[in-house]
Amino acid sequence: MASILQDGLISLEDVQRARASIGEHCLRTPVMLAQPHAPGGRSLWIKAESLQHTGSFKLRGATNAIAALGPDARAAGVVGYSAGNHGRGLARAARLAGVAATIVMPDAAPEAKVRGTREEGATVILRPPTETTAHAKHLALTLGLTVVPPDDDPHIIAGQGTIGLELLEQIDELDVVLVPVGGGGLISGIAVVLKRLRPQVRVIAVEPALAGDLAEGFAAGERKRWSRDVTGRTIADGLRSTNVGDLPWVHIQALVDDVVTVSEASIVEAMRWLSDATGLAVEPSGAVAAAAVLEHAATIGDGTVAAIATGGNIDPAVFAALVAR
Repeated sequence: MASILQDGLISLEDVQRARASIGEHCLRTPVMLAQPHAPGGRSLWIKAESLQHTGSFKLRGATNAIAALGPDARAAGVVGYSAGNHGRGLARAARLAGVAATIVMPDAAPEAKVRGTREEGATVILRPPTETTAHAKHLALTLGLTVVPPDDDPHIIAGQGTIGLELLEQIDELDVVLVPVGGGGLISGIAVVLKRLRPQVRVIAVEPALAGDLAEGFAAGERKRWSRDVTGRTIADGLRSTNVGDLPWVHIQALVDDVVTVSEASIVEAMRWLSDATGLAVEPSGAVAAAAVLEHAATIGDGTVAAIATGGNIDPAVFAALVAR
């Protein structure tokens, strides 16, 4: 990507180019007004990335990253590491581009995500959660593959940022955007767009309290890393990253207004509430942003709020069991 700025941030133009690059393969997902209104009577719009191809926003960044590959890299193939949704998105993006893909996933990944990744044509290798990144890099080194990471990459960030462009076109009056955070690529891209085009909009990161490394680091002013044993406790399997990436951390420090955490109970309650209010069946990671509305009304403030429902890749039986608790 040619236009990385001197301060280390991607540009709005990078995101606009990504939009042109991914438009043929990624959906412009709808926004849905939660009915009834959110607690406190505020308007809450849900950006339904759970309805994206592959069931997750991750397809956007993966498609943009694959489009940026040179001829030699395309011929050799790519390797990714993923808790599930990035792997499935990368598998699809690679298949549509005629590129071979290998995805290294945690051996504890939900079966629905493993199956979906294989169905997109990728070779899936299961490893212990602490070994996925290292094994993917080992494969890249020994087989000549290009690593496509889930978050810490400018092409990935620019692709995820296309959600911000859509939000501004879909919601006339927007005051706050709630974004779930694992590795930080999604909030980085969205924040670039919002702070350039509508800087008064507050961008708030949301994490599970059991994987709150960013909340701790944001408060301290330095990036924090939590162990996989700790972050692995959250039900939000897509947000079990041990830390945000180097490039996302720069974006978050520069552009994000606040970071909050939510409880496991609130995540499940948000899954139930979103199902009732919008008809969406979202996975736990996809409900984390909406859960902030249940716990942090004062921090969010008044006005029109949008929450990103990032994914819907959950076995129907598991979803039913969770929301029935």
